[in-house]
Amino acid sequence: MNKKKIFIAVDTNNISKAKKIINNTQTNKIKVGYKFGLEFFYSKDGRKFLSSLKNKIIFLDLKLNDIPNTIVSAMKSLKNLKISYLTVHLSSGMNALKALKKESKNIKIAGVTTLTSLNNKDLKEIGYKKKVNELVRHQAKLATKAKLDAIVCSGHEIRSVKRVFKKEIITPGIKIHNRKNDQKRVMKPKDAFAAGSDWLVIGRSITNGNIKKNIQNLLEILED
Repeated sequence: MNKKKIFIAVDTNNISKAKKIINNTQTNKIKVGYKFGLEFFYSKDGRKFLSSLKNKIIFLDLKLNDIPNTIVSAMKSLKNLKISYLTVHLSSGMNALKALKKESKNIKIAGVTTLTSLNNKDLKEIGYKKKVNELVRHQAKLATKAKLDAIVCSGHEIRSVKRVFKKEIITPGIKIHNRKNDQKRVMKPKDAFAAGSDWLVIGRSITNGNIKKNIQNLLEILED
């Protein structure tokens, strides 16, 4: 049976804490990758640290969102890093998505749908007429047409997305405990896997407090 796959969100700008997170989440019971976002990448030594990592699955979550030339140029500037996945907002449009995919080479391009911090009320406030599930399904169709390698969506949209997108699904907003923090569309790990997610993104539920104890707790939940 295939191992469950988890991206640990390294949401810090502190290199020592990042090393601690990586060192304390090593296990052969699940497949583990590491997600680095804007906070880490823009920190003083963030990029340098990323360039030093070896034999790790790196998910660089920059959520690129710009005109095609700028997005492609940004990706080219990352070529010295051993990145496995790179995110782009699907709202960048078809031309940008196709251009990025064409230049991606060995980097898997993951299209970001609607952020887990948003709900129907937020979308209406921004100016969208579609509800979350309808909008995410529409975005998933765009990812399929652009031939992207993966899509990022909350657990609530997985089943709908799988009908129109047949590659990898990465699911943020995963909570081991019943705390939403700044995310509104959240889900428990086992429920997200049951819905069909390929990768779960878990941050504070693991990285806050006793990391080794938290990762062991996750393993027990997944084995239960």
